Amino acid sequence: MTDNRSTPAPALFTAPKEEDEIDLSRIFGTLGRHRSLVAGFAGASLILSSINAFTLKPVWEGSFQIVLENQEQGSFSRMAALSESNPMLARLVGVGGGKSRLKTEVKILESPSVLKPVFDFVKTSKNRAGVDVSKWRYANWVNANLSIKLEKGTSILNIQYRDTDKQLILPVIDRISKEYQAYSGRDRVRGITKGLTYLEDQLTKLRLQSKNSTKEAYAYALANGFNNQDSNIAFALAANSSGSAMTESAFNFAGRNTLQNLQGNSFGMQSNQFKDYEDNGLYARLQNLDVILEQKRSLLKPSDPSIKALQRERSSLEKAINKQTRVHLKVQASDVVQKHQGLMSAAQRDYRTLMGLEEQLLVMQLEKARQSEPWELISTPTLLDIPVAPKKKVIVAVGLLVGLVLGGGAALLVDRRSGLVFDLDELQSLLPCPLLKHLPASTPLAWSDAIDLLASGPLAKGGAGAIALIPVGAISNDQLNAFATELRRALSGRELLVSSDLRQTSACSTQLLLSAPGVATRIELSQLNQKLALQASPLAGWVMLDPKLELG
Repeated sequence: MTDNRSTPAPALFTAPKEEDEIDLSRIFGTLGRHRSLVAGFAGASLILSSINAFTLKPVWEGSFQIVLENQEQGSFSRMAALSESNPMLARLVGVGGGKSRLKTEVKILESPSVLKPVFDFVKTSKNRAGVDVSKWRYANWVNANLSIKLEKGTSILNIQYRDTDKQLILPVIDRISKEYQAYSGRDRVRGITKGLTYLEDQLTKLRLQSKNSTKEAYAYALANGFNNQDSNIAFALAANSSGSAMTESAFNFAGRNTLQNLQGNSFGMQSNQFKDYEDNGLYARLQNLDVILEQKRSLLKPSDPSIKALQRERSSLEKAINKQTRVHLKVQASDVVQKHQGLMSAAQRDYRTLMGLEEQLLVMQLEKARQSEPWELISTPTLLDIPVAPKKKVIVAVGLLVGLVLGGGAALLVDRRSGLVFDLDELQSLLPCPLLKHLPASTPLAWSDAIDLLASGPLAKGGAGAIALIPVGAISNDQLNAFATELRRALSGRELLVSSDLRQTSACSTQLLLSAPGVATRIELSQLNQKLALQASPLAGWVMLDPKLELG
């Protein structure tokens, strides 16, 4: 007998698949092996879902559409103009706001402040029908039974109501539509009332303010030499200057007017007209000359040269005083005109604001006087002819799918807990030698050719020594005996030892492993691996008896 024990053992492991790789073939194989379990779960789930689908009460649906904005063009344009001119007033009235306002409106329409009477009606109706409504809550009722949504890009509101009581649908949605229409008029009137109150308060304050500013402007004009007609003209000129400053024509007119009134006649000046110049010397000299001139006139003839000289001196002095007076009056007139301009502009600004508010008040009064129209229903409350739920086909299909998923999970769990290895790739990775032949387990008569090749090939390399056939796992005795019989025939008299005891098989010159899917656990294969590695006995390879393999 040739000793080949020095021959190195084959590699213990082949490269396994990546751990995170999902092998669908293994999953399908597991499901196929446990198809009765999967079918049981699927069947049970199908029956339960079918019972559920056909015992659930039908759910009926009613719906209608309503427009959230009054479509009257005249009203819309007036209120839009009001919104632009007075944003605070627009907020009080409830105009403007666009999409955000509509979204806010929808939230209000879902609230108990609008739909609480409808909820109470439903509770009363259900209670009469014998339903326990003691634990009903408004929010739960709205979420479960009502759908309130805006049509995209419009102010059209879609309202849908669902209930298992078919007779209750139309009365409920009819009440919802009436509550919405009542809310639309109530909200509009409340907003306009608030706006009117606001405007009237503002007008009371502004009338007093405008009266005072106008009175102050006219009083100042009269105190500084403007007569009523002149003041009216200056007031009109200021009004055309947009309220920020007088036009140049208004300023020049008022300046000329003031100078003329301050100066009086050309030089017919009274003494009090020059009281501001008593300390400049010229006025004192003028008074001296007047005294001397009177004395001379009482003693001498008017043609006397001394009187003529005094008259010429007095004339020159008057011209000098008059020149200085003009300069002073111009400065004084400028200050007067500027102040007059400010007072007149303020009065005109108050007047324009007052007129604007009075115009807004008129618009609001017209809106209130106009007959209030509720939101428009563009579709009448309608009950669908067929129930919208339950969807029996969907429930049954979902039930079947759930059953398949649960059955598949149970099959995988059973397979995993058993620890048995069914997959060829996993068997190859766990057995420490190459796969020599893949034989159909159900047809032993077809094994002869393959076993002859094994005997003359891999098993002949050990010489004339004994051959060890090692069954791996719980292979059936029939299959093991049939394979051993065919192998003895092919070995032509060589000794064949059939045993799973490695202490006996290690004395043989060559060892052959025989296994099949699902006959050995991972733990058994791992322990076999370790024992084979310790004895360092030569392994020709292994043969797999596959019950799924069919002859070609």
